[in-house]
Amino acid sequence: MISDPWFYAAAVPAMIVLGLSKGGFSVIGMLTVPLLSIAISPVQAAGITLPILILSDVVAVSSYWRQWDKGVLAVMLPGALVGILIGWLTAAWVSEGMIRLIVGVVAVAFALNYWLRHRRQAEASAPNAAKGAFFGMITGFASFVSHAGGPPYQVYAAPLRLPPRIFAGTAVIFFATVNTIKLVPYFFLGQFQQENLLTSAILLPISIPATILGVWLVKRIDPKTFYELIYSFIFVVGVFLVGQSIYGMV
Repeated sequence: MISDPWFYAAAVPAMIVLGLSKGGFSVIGMLTVPLLSIAISPVQAAGITLPILILSDVVAVSSYWRQWDKGVLAVMLPGALVGILIGWLTAAWVSEGMIRLIVGVVAVAFALNYWLRHRRQAEASAPNAAKGAFFGMITGFASFVSHAGGPPYQVYAAPLRLPPRIFAGTAVIFFATVNTIKLVPYFFLGQFQQENLLTSAILLPISIPATILGVWLVKRIDPKTFYELIYSFIFVVGVFLVGQSIYGMV
């Protein structure tokens, strides 16, 4: 178990963010590993985070049971499986910093495009199987490499303008499935060491109440406010990832 107090100074807010993301504000979950990386390596941060993600998923899935869009899951999950496989096979060569930079740029561009061009449009985008499968693959790959699957998932899912509960429930089911699949490659890559698992157990009681709070907020927020928050989160997380990547390169 990690005993450094500076780690827990970063870990407590990271677990609150993780819990809120599992409760329905999925995109902000990308901040969890970067926050933990202030005190420990990103690799160890990912290893500590995954068991907590899985157990928080249990709470979230039970809260949104049968409140999801089957069409989104049907087109995105097969693509995500391919993305995870690619991430596993290229784990030794892919730069985590570069992936974060690409994901961050996509997130910022996506949010700006919404604010500058499409904000006044009330119509939802039509489902597109090819686009959904592609962004599912990108989501699975980015999620495997650095738990950064939020923005590419939102690029496809957010324009569909699903009701907030269905939108949140679909994201919860999608990422719960992705995180469960990731257990196998993470195990073979040696991510589940005793120190990491003990630290995960210590942090879990923080994330669960935050997950319940996220569910409570989603069920009481109106759709317009919900999507304004989602796009704002996408933009902020994107800027954060771009800045972190550039800082790591200098």
